[in-house]
Amino acid sequence: MTVTPFPELAPVPAPVFDVETILAGIDTMAAQKPVAAQLVSVANSEDTSAKELSRILASDVALAGRVMKLANSAYFGMRGRVTSLQFAVTVVGFTTVRTMATVALTDLDDESRLPENFWDFTTHLALAASTLAPRFGERPQDALCLGLLAQLGAALLFHNDKEGYGEIAAAEPTFAGRRAAETRRYGINSLRLTAVALEQWGFPAPMVVPLKHVDDYRAPEGALLRSCFEIAARLTTEDYDTVPIVRVSCGQLREDDVVPVLDVVRADADELRRAMLAD
Repeated sequence: MTVTPFPELAPVPAPVFDVETILAGIDTMAAQKPVAAQLVSVANSEDTSAKELSRILASDVALAGRVMKLANSAYFGMRGRVTSLQFAVTVVGFTTVRTMATVALTDLDDESRLPENFWDFTTHLALAASTLAPRFGERPQDALCLGLLAQLGAALLFHNDKEGYGEIAAAEPTFAGRRAAETRRYGINSLRLTAVALEQWGFPAPMVVPLKHVDDYRAPEGALLRSCFEIAARLTTEDYDTVPIVRVSCGQLREDDVVPVLDVVRADADELRRAMLAD
């Protein structure tokens, strides 16, 4: 029999991680949050109207309040003019309602169950995506939703391995480094896990494909999201070593293009966070 001389120093094996088990856990959450689950399901249907979506949404007071708050935020330029839930659904769009329902369904609105500074980074990422979307031929509201959900996989990993994921986050200040560490520990990185989850729930390809190409600097499919990770990191990560924006954007952006985006994101991130979390 082999005896480890210092058992307290023996390496602790990484947890057994199974994507299907994690996603099944979300199905369990869905049973506890039926309104959010129904919204995720029906918002993508061609037969669903704003009236029907608002009727379902009205059954969840907290989520309805967040949609109203977002519709009246600076992002949509309405500032208090949205007074009905049906109008709010029309203003923010079905994809945004579905995104906010997904946030509620997966407990992304509970900061005690998230990696540190999750929403600080996520709101910066989402606003950068929305602001830059036209430069990449994308719709701003769709890009906003992609940014809001991109880090879903990180939250799921944290839910299931809080201590281990906390160590990864503490050791890896950059998100590229963190994704490499996630792959070593779990066999999948957080963005890939987000893609798997969104595919399972029937989100459209433009919400999924970029997540699979962020770390391939040659892939134009990931250029927008990759650029937004760079911009968000510049705004939220202390002593961050910048990567040239022309490189991460596949030549779509220059450093002069970034300055006004930084200003917009910096100005509006707190309000978007309050709308998403109803602070």
